Amino acid sequence: MSVLKKKKLAARRRAVRVRSKVKGTPQRPRLSVFRSNRGIWAQVIDDTTGTTLASAGPAGVEASAEDKKAQAAKVGSLLAERAKAAGIEQVVFDRGSYLYHGRVKALADAAREAGLSF
Repeated sequence: MSVLKKKKLAARRRAVRVRSKVKGTPQRPRLSVFRSNRGIWAQVIDDTTGTTLASAGPAGVEASAEDKKAQAAKVGSLLAERAKAAGIEQVVFDRGSYLYHGRVKALADAAREAGLSF
């Protein structure tokens, strides 16, 4: 098995392990994070119906030459604003296969500061 396949398999196992413990309900939907080299995206998902209630990404924030952590913080605060507009105050955080560190942590902290509780 190649190194790339091993990495992808390990990431998938981590994501499945996290999602087995985190479920989104209508009262507390799941805040799911996707991170790439270019940007970070987040969605608030109700798993009982499979619908996305709010979402935010780098296209929603103004483009500037700032670092990726600052961009993640702006995405987090934008997501919190959109979730509050949809009537959502509490969520469960789904970090997927990513460590709770760096950009993922910056997004979560900004969402908390903007009013979401998790």
